[in-house]
Amino acid sequence: MFAAYSMGEFIITDQAIDESKTEAPLLSNEDLSKVVNSEDLENLLLAKNKNLTKAKFNLSYEEQLVQLQIQLVKLQRWIQKTNKRVIIIFEGRDAAGKGGTIKRFTEHLNPRSMRIVALSKPTDQETGQWYFRRYIKELPNQGEIVFFDRSWYNRAVVEPVMGFSNEEQYQQFMRQVTEFEHMLFEDGVHLIKFWFSIDKEEQHRRFEERRANPLKQWKLSPVDEKGQELWDKYTYYKEQMFARTHTSFSPWTIVKTNTKKLARLESIRHVLSDFEYEGKDKAMTTVLPDPNIVMRFHRSIYHLD
Repeated sequence: MFAAYSMGEFIITDQAIDESKTEAPLLSNEDLSKVVNSEDLENLLLAKNKNLTKAKFNLSYEEQLVQLQIQLVKLQRWIQKTNKRVIIIFEGRDAAGKGGTIKRFTEHLNPRSMRIVALSKPTDQETGQWYFRRYIKELPNQGEIVFFDRSWYNRAVVEPVMGFSNEEQYQQFMRQVTEFEHMLFEDGVHLIKFWFSIDKEEQHRRFEERRANPLKQWKLSPVDEKGQELWDKYTYYKEQMFARTHTSFSPWTIVKTNTKKLARLESIRHVLSDFEYEGKDKAMTTVLPDPNIVMRFHRSIYHLD
């Protein structure tokens, strides 16, 4: 049995999406030049034995994405105007879709008041400093949004799993992180923490896709390669992180990401729903996230990962 998702006027099933993940491009430019209306498109897809459900899903996705990105531009202008400081953290297992979602968040934003932070491993000098120092340097200025593609929470999950930090360093981080985030909160910084949840089978499929695609092979690292082998260890530290760092002033938001495009749309909706910015009431699509895809940690009974 497959779950169903609502995409505008279409109801899309997991089965319809999964069956078409490796399908060849739907239509050529020559094909599209013959399309005048939706009936022409449907007939063309049927004549070419293409997946009509996938085509409708993709069309609805693109339409909604554009409308949500328009709202993100409005939100950014409001943040600039009101001098807000916003941090959006993206955490999750490897291949959960963090980078692709950040790309959709940022591709139409003004780069002068937005940054993406994806820090490499600490230098020898940084290793000898207070752990949070390298992240403090990346905090947003007034009127700025900073997107963290992984964050200080490396020390909560990736580092202990891979043996990059010792037990004392891990425990010190877990004691300090909520105090650190409370100081940000008291100083007026708006912090959103996403955990992108993916199941083991889907992660394996994405790893194999990357391995076979020359344009995506750079995404595979030795750490990624161990993701499947150390799955249960990741699960243990992830659950410890949620239990000890989910607070009223800095909650964790879980996003189910087995279907990447739905995760992108609903993540954007969650961020938009967190602010009362100018022009929000004129949005041409809903800005409220689907609670079956995006949920607070304490509301989540079942996690994909």
